[in-house]
Amino acid sequence: MIRPSTEADLSAIARIYRHYVESTTSTFELDPPSPVEIAARRAAALKHQLPHLVCEAENGEVIGYAYASHYRPRPAYRFTLEDSIYLDPAHTGRGHGKALLSALIENCQTGPWRQMVAIIGDSANTGSIALHKSVGFRTVGTLTNVGNKFDRWIDTVIMQREL
Repeated sequence: MIRPSTEADLSAIARIYRHYVESTTSTFELDPPSPVEIAARRAAALKHQLPHLVCEAENGEVIGYAYASHYRPRPAYRFTLEDSIYLDPAHTGRGHGKALLSALIENCQTGPWRQMVAIIGDSANTGSIALHKSVGFRTVGTLTNVGNKFDRWIDTVIMQREL
């Protein structure tokens, strides 16, 4: 089930994201954000009437989350959003990510926004690239060696789709 997140979901969201910060190059963050920061990110999305969603397993466990944020703060970008999506690694490859990202896109299509951008950490992140492709994103560029994590240089893949 996919639904809007609540404050009760914040610890699960922090747990899921911690894995990606500590173990992957999907995000360029080096330290897991505090629960206060996780709450602030959710509050920022909601303040701008942007979706912040979770995916629940049949047993009610939060197994993933996705949200939209403004792509850049300058006013000219006000109709462009960026997506963020993370799944519990034990629940990948089962269609949950596609359902969650599709719901996020559908929610964003009801607003005034025109474009959604995905900034994917690591050009070797084939799972995220394939997921975004499966819901209509196309690759528009790669920034090579722009991040450094785990003592290696990492690309970002930029994907985009119309809303």
